[in-house]
Amino acid sequence: MAKRRRTSLVRAGVGTDPAYGSVMPPIYLSSTFQIDGLDKRGNYEYSRTRNPTRDELSGALAELEGGIGCAVTSSGMGALTLILHLLGPDDLVFAPYDCYGRSYWLFRALAEKKHFKLKFIDTYDNDALDEAFKEKPKMVFVETPSNPVMRIADIADIAKRTHDAGGLLVCDNTFLSPMLQRCLDLGADIAYHSTTKFLNGHSDVVGGAVIVKDDEELMQELHLWNNSLGTIGSPFDSYMTLRGLRTLEVRVTRAQGNTEIIADFLDKHYKVETVFYPGLESHPGHEIAKEQQDGFGAMLSFELKGDLDAFLKKLGVFSLAQSLGGTESLINHPASMTHVSMGAEARAKAGVTDNLLRLSIGIEHIDDLIDDLEGALNAA
Repeated sequence: MAKRRRTSLVRAGVGTDPAYGSVMPPIYLSSTFQIDGLDKRGNYEYSRTRNPTRDELSGALAELEGGIGCAVTSSGMGALTLILHLLGPDDLVFAPYDCYGRSYWLFRALAEKKHFKLKFIDTYDNDALDEAFKEKPKMVFVETPSNPVMRIADIADIAKRTHDAGGLLVCDNTFLSPMLQRCLDLGADIAYHSTTKFLNGHSDVVGGAVIVKDDEELMQELHLWNNSLGTIGSPFDSYMTLRGLRTLEVRVTRAQGNTEIIADFLDKHYKVETVFYPGLESHPGHEIAKEQQDGFGAMLSFELKGDLDAFLKKLGVFSLAQSLGGTESLINHPASMTHVSMGAEARAKAGVTDNLLRLSIGIEHIDDLIDDLEGALNAA
């Protein structure tokens, strides 16, 4: 019987224990597994290659994203590293000019080492896309909404362009999760995540995942690289991520509701220059987001008019910290934190200004979040 996404999340791994029938799947921490004989090889021999707990998470994520399989990695950057190992020195890669700072660094660093050819492109402008796709990219990356300025790329349109050029489209779906955006259904060939963020949702695990839409050979190649590079996720982290995954729908729904209210509040406040949130009708990507997403998410950014230090010091509920997607609300200063590795010139082009702040909205009571922001804004 086909299950709806919410049911699939809650039931992931439930009742699959072959030994004792435990309702929740056990955690298998063993690094190695006994082999009954050279002619009696089982599914599991060594945990870097395969592990039952990691397989439970892999199956749940593949079903959630709508793919045929999933490679679970040790971090979101591990997921990106894994995907980039599909490429050769003569392959051309397109990446967004305004992507996550550490992704930008990795793209550039590996290209400089001749692992592949690289062009940073504007994935939000049709004329820029027309010009870029005169070349034949082997792989195209989109990050939508973008981190941190929340630009929206048209996944279906870029997928068509990529496939017409004979390439693969890869979508970073970390900001929304499959609850709010199904990249593979929109035409992407690969979706990847930092599972550290919304999928785990409790800021207590670092992990990543790569999900393939329908190419078995591609999936096997990713598994081979994951095993050989050692970028695999650990059994304990897989167990914790699967545990967090079961509440994804209720967490995202609550956090998104809070975010919509906060975006409207900030948009009207005199100490705020600009709010970047696709849920606002004034956002340039609002219509595309409304069409390809099932919601506008729990991430936003804004430019502050006022004293940055005074604003941050006044906050009491929001924590100044890296990362996002947890139950707790976080605030981040991209120019000096998540995007510092891009360099000043690339940050300026991407719109990562010194007065830009990124919010990851949690599930606290909305009145406490508004009160906290209002007090800080008034002090700025």
